[in-house]
Amino acid sequence: SQFTFKLEGMFKDMDVSKDLMLGYKSQEGSVDLSVTVLTTGYWPGYTADGAVVIPSQIAKTLDRYKVYYLGKHSGRKLSWQHSLSFCTLKAAFDSSPEKKLDMRKELSVSAYQGIVLFLFNSSAKLSYTDIAEATGVEEEQLQRTLQSLACGKARVLRKSPPGKEIDLGDQFEVNTEFRHKLFKIKINQVQTKETLEENTSTTEKVFQDRQYQIDAAIVRIMKARKTMQHPVLVSELYNQLKFPVKPADLKKRIESLIERDYVERSKEDNNVYHYVA
Repeated sequence: SQFTFKLEGMFKDMDVSKDLMLGYKSQEGSVDLSVTVLTTGYWPGYTADGAVVIPSQIAKTLDRYKVYYLGKHSGRKLSWQHSLSFCTLKAAFDSSPEKKLDMRKELSVSAYQGIVLFLFNSSAKLSYTDIAEATGVEEEQLQRTLQSLACGKARVLRKSPPGKEIDLGDQFEVNTEFRHKLFKIKINQVQTKETLEENTSTTEKVFQDRQYQIDAAIVRIMKARKTMQHPVLVSELYNQLKFPVKPADLKKRIESLIERDYVERSKEDNNVYHYVA
């Protein structure tokens, strides 16, 4: 079926990506990069963001990986999905040299957040227009990104004039007075406000995605164990799944996999399942 075809393709992508990274690192030496190559058609569709301007230091690394990948798979096309990417940046916030070591932090940020913060390595103060032109990030995405950096809980940038919304006339600079008790800090992106229709659509997509995750977990567990009793399988699923799920929903997914010949019920005991190779 189409579902099992996509599911198998996803598993294959993850395995192939790990092998590619091992080969790349053995060729390049120590490199702080992790790439997962997703085959179009197996995964949800994502909007291309090719207009985004990547900092030259990072762009060179991505270009080297692209050359390596296309050398292994000639005839293919590799497009970067920056909206799914993230990075870790080392930052120092105290402007006085004698205290700089005390205020060094590691920031876990999205690619968009990282692209914006990179600009302040060479500029003390930037306008919204400056940032928009230098990054190429789409307007709505850029406003959410700047909100997360200058208006959220971890305000690593200072915005003037102050406020919770981002305006075209705003100016930004590094917040040298930023303080945080943790050394490693994750800065979350500001989420888009959804309409009722969008919220309903998102809920349906999340439900569908979770069905896929449950099915994948069941197949993975049964493939490893071969035979399991129902309560043991349910217990193992609760340990592996990262979201709340009802026993009735798990039972429905098991029944669905039985219908598709991934799992079969024991002829001797209806409470026991066998993996179908």
